[in-house]
Amino acid sequence: MNVIRFSDASYAERLSQLMAPSSLFDPAIEQQTRLIIEAVRREGDGALVKYARRFDGVRLSPDKFPVSRAELSQAAAAASVSLRRAIAAALENLETFSRKSVRKSWQTRNQQEGKIGEKFDPYHRVGVYIPGGAAPLASTALMTVALAKAAGCPEIVVCTPCGKDGLVNPSLLYAAGAAGATEIYRVGGAQAIAAMALGTPTIRRTQKIFGPGNAYVVAAKRLLFGYVSIDLLPGPSEVLVLADETAKARFIAADMLAQAEHGSGHERVWLVTTSGNLIGEVQTELESQLTTLPRREFIEKALAKKWLAYPGQSLAKAIELANRLAPEHCEVMTRNPDRVAQSIRTAGALCLGHYTPNVLGDYLAGPSHVLPTGGAGASFAGLTVDQFQRRTSVIQYDRAALEKSVPIILEFAEVEGLTAHGRSAAIRLERNVSRKKGRLNSDE
Repeated sequence: MNVIRFSDASYAERLSQLMAPSSLFDPAIEQQTRLIIEAVRREGDGALVKYARRFDGVRLSPDKFPVSRAELSQAAAAASVSLRRAIAAALENLETFSRKSVRKSWQTRNQQEGKIGEKFDPYHRVGVYIPGGAAPLASTALMTVALAKAAGCPEIVVCTPCGKDGLVNPSLLYAAGAAGATEIYRVGGAQAIAAMALGTPTIRRTQKIFGPGNAYVVAAKRLLFGYVSIDLLPGPSEVLVLADETAKARFIAADMLAQAEHGSGHERVWLVTTSGNLIGEVQTELESQLTTLPRREFIEKALAKKWLAYPGQSLAKAIELANRLAPEHCEVMTRNPDRVAQSIRTAGALCLGHYTPNVLGDYLAGPSHVLPTGGAGASFAGLTVDQFQRRTSVIQYDRAALEKSVPIILEFAEVEGLTAHGRSAAIRLERNVSRKKGRLNSDE
């Protein structure tokens, strides 16, 4: 059990261990990912065939990459009534939240009476990666594709790995189709990211790529930034529970186990509490509840790295530690959680109160569960619908507004020695640029 106490002589050293970087920047993973990207660049579909065989154990030809309409229809027919209802409820909340977040075009006038503004257009073609692996993340299909649809993206491309039988999980397929995917390909891993970024004969390149994935997927997104726009770098899942003596140990343990359940072994689970007694109670609950869970083998790998921190009885110290860790999910189980939340400024998502388990954000509440991890929350926000919109600044001047602006433009052009810059504005007023003082001279 990794317990760190503010009073320990080794507090600073152990805190450094607690804040150790995640797997996002592993040099060995990065090198292997570079090789995959280069193979896709050179070989196109051939590389996808090769890696499907190597990593997924499946023989696929390029004509089998796309998921057919018949497969989507079969997945829809196989979906139970309860699954349909669950997906419909989640989509309604996602759409409601997204409608509030869509950015609207606007226009105003500046000091010289020129019209200025911004317009926001949906990306025409976006790529979404949906992990497969140990758990078919149907919820991730909703939390990504639904935002693209809400933004109005006409082409929404999904890539997700298939099983050794060449099939994609039907629940995931149904979720992706219901959310609005227009193309689905049974291609996974870093090679799928490379295909969506660079294009192949079968999978046309996209403008921006979204979605979480394993360390190789995240490395590919980072390495391909610039060839394509990237949303963020969401890696293995994290939760930090910030608790005082009012918190229930069984609630905390259940939430920590839920995050550890994902299966990569790189998940991070933390408890930061002002109550020394709560640490032992949570540890007991973790051991008790773990025995009842079917994915115990996956959970134990992540729990081996868990941290239980007791930064004295000061809530301010606990909040400071939470902000330094910048967790993906931060659950606040304290008195006055709304007030405490005002001081937490680096979490990807906040879940406030004793009856707001993080699973609500994972499945239903409305915000996307695609969030920054590995401390990136200090600099990045989670996935929102406006990230599916492309911003363009708009400028429109008439002659009167230009006349007010030219003297200022000429001053900058003179200082920078860029005569053509000044002339490009002044010529519209049938004037020449003075070489002496950067003022206007008549053509007369």
